[in-house]
Amino acid sequence: MSRAEAYAPLPPERAALWAGYGQWDEVYFPRLIGLEVEEVRADYCRMRLPWRAELTQPAGVVHGGAIAALVDSVVVPAIGSGYDERRGFVTIDMQLQYRGAVVQEDMVGEGWVSMRGRSIVFCEAEVLTASGKPVAKGMLTYRVLGREAG
Repeated sequence: MSRAEAYAPLPPERAALWAGYGQWDEVYFPRLIGLEVEEVRADYCRMRLPWRAELTQPAGVVHGGAIAALVDSVVVPAIGSGYDERRGFVTIDMQLQYRGAVVQEDMVGEGWVSMRGRSIVFCEAEVLTASGKPVAKGMLTYRVLGREAG
């Protein structure tokens, strides 16, 4: 069973809202670096960061900051899946372990909620290359803010 199958499908309206994360009208960082949501379920998200030369550092591997951005972003739709409307979220802690380099290959991140409180949510994330090699694991804590306008 895939990790995604362990999480329930979302109601269509909520799935549509979070499937568009990063592609909303506003230009936020996820859209700027090219993140693409592939699947959102209750408390779960899978996202892809397509390889681009601009994401590399001088040694020819993807910059650690780009990997961290995927880890930090993939959990946002997973958190958001618990609400009927857009909410704001802020990272209050992120622990990250790099496990391998990425060379000219897409990255796929999976993020999930491990515990949800009223205003604090604990999450985990894992990043692999498109061919399945381990890249990074993260543990994150987010604060949930109020409803967003728009």
